[in-house]
Amino acid sequence: MLHIETIEGQFDAKGLKIAIIATRFNDFVVDRLVGGAVDYLARNGGDRENMTIVKLPGAFEMPIAAKKLAASGKYDGIVALGAVIRGATPHFDFVCNECAKGLAQVSLDSGIPVGFGLLTCDSLEQAIERAGSKGGNKGVEAASAMLETYRVLEQL
Repeated sequence: MLHIETIEGQFDAKGLKIAIIATRFNDFVVDRLVGGAVDYLARNGGDRENMTIVKLPGAFEMPIAAKKLAASGKYDGIVALGAVIRGATPHFDFVCNECAKGLAQVSLDSGIPVGFGLLTCDSLEQAIERAGSKGGNKGVEAASAMLETYRVLEQL
């Protein structure tokens, strides 16, 4: 039988310096995402002393902060957490699209994994579900994706 090499990342945050970007807008939801991400990283060997939380006004500002954090050389990974809830105008679409594109570009340009934890919800109920109730905690998922990606990139 032919052997196929498989490269997988381990969920080990030991020794990593992580920046967590958190928006103030909808902070009652975002704080739960941050708590989930910090707890996940700590449970997987991360040291809370190696984590930095950066507070920003909203999602639109996340890419510029992520770019600056990545360029600093101080961080191995970034977890971007926020919550945008759809309103009656197209503002939601512009903010969400630009945030997603900007964070992806930062990751590609810097080579530093960015965990994408921006909730894009149609209602407050959906946001609450994704911040620790029946929809899980998307902060945990963003931290996990960043961590696994970091460990895969180490091997490539």
